[in-house]
Amino acid sequence: MALATARHILVDSEEKCLELKQQIAEGADFAEVAKQNSQCPSGRSGGDLGQFGPGMMVPEFDKVVFSADVGSVEGPVKTQFGYHLVEVTSRS
Repeated sequence: MALATARHILVDSEEKCLELKQQIAEGADFAEVAKQNSQCPSGRSGGDLGQFGPGMMVPEFDKVVFSADVGSVEGPVKTQFGYHLVEVTSRS
């Protein structure tokens, strides 16, 4: 089974998500942006979600995590929780 590790930032609007994605593209540290902006408890640890396999996250999230290039920042990804920026940190 494939396993991935990822980190994410959860916000309540697509606009905010795009704004933060731009900041990261311009060199802001993903973990710092997560700590300051993410509405998920994982924000405290820089958005780190640890390791998980397919089907352990909501489908929209899963799809990105198991298809995106490792190290790329993807999003906005809309789920029932809001809008996510997702960075796949490893996949095996």
